[in-house]
Amino acid sequence: MACKTSEVQLVDATGLRCPLPLLRTKQTLNAVEAGQLLEVLATDPGSLRDIPAFIGMTSHQLLEQTETTSGHYRFLIQKGEG
Repeated sequence: MACKTSEVQLVDATGLRCPLPLLRTKQTLNAVEAGQLLEVLATDPGSLRDIPAFIGMTSHQLLEQTETTSGHYRFLIQKGEG
């Protein structure tokens, strides 16, 4: 699926605790068009489990997941159709 826009929507959930990083991710995915990229930044360790699990149950794609040694997590998601 080609990205319809080069703009990446940022969700900065750093400092937020579970379930807020996942909730913000869901809300933003609902607000953007199919094909758009979403970058999620989080510090809550539960995000490592919650965000990929949620994406796995949807038409969205988790393109990249990174973790820094300082406890920061980054997810790059492409919104799917429907």
